[in-house]
Amino acid sequence: MLGHVPTGDRTAPAAATAVAIPGVAEPADATRASGTAAAGAQRRMGAADSKTRAHLLDVTAEIMIEDGYAAATSRRVAARAGVKPALVHYYFRTMDDLFIALLRRGAQATLRRYDQALAADQPLRALWELSNDPRDAALTMEFIALANHRKAIRAEIATYAERFREKQIATLARALRESTDGARAGAGAGVDGVTPAALIFIMTAVSRIMVLERALGIGTGHQETLALVQRFLDHVEPPAAS
Repeated sequence: MLGHVPTGDRTAPAAATAVAIPGVAEPADATRASGTAAAGAQRRMGAADSKTRAHLLDVTAEIMIEDGYAAATSRRVAARAGVKPALVHYYFRTMDDLFIALLRRGAQATLRRYDQALAADQPLRALWELSNDPRDAALTMEFIALANHRKAIRAEIATYAERFREKQIATLARALRESTDGARAGAGAGVDGVTPAALIFIMTAVSRIMVLERALGIGTGHQETLALVQRFLDHVEPPAAS
């Protein structure tokens, strides 16, 4: 199960209108927009808890899901959000900063959702459901593609992916122990000879490849594979009695 990056609040606020920013003049040309390196490092930045900033992140996620990360330029984000490009750079010095902020916001939200799943009566099923959100999966794949060209984003993904993987492995290990101990009637004796880490890796790969193939219009074998995963879940976490 892949630690997906959620798109955040599905209900985006109304499009922001262009505003004058104290201390930030709107440039007349590209040269004035960039300024000197020293001035760029010292200029004021928008508040991290701003609704406009959150809206820019939401819009960027939508563009990445619909048209890919390469389409998420400052001009495209600004146009979609209903603001001027200068406002995007008021909140994010570069597009890489915007991408990293979006990745971190989504990863933190996913970690919270994982914690909720761990506390569920059937945590493994809850984690599997999280891994199969099509929008979150699509955004995650765009970040993976972007990471091929951005070292900073690659490092961010690796850091959060390891944290997600640790939570997943701990959840499966606990479920298998309970199954082996007979804590759940009919759960069987676990999966002999296959470690939780290997099982989680396989389930993550299944989720990721399905996202890729669905985007290409490929569906052969998907239903059979999902049925196989379902049988495994039934073995480790039998469905709750109705």
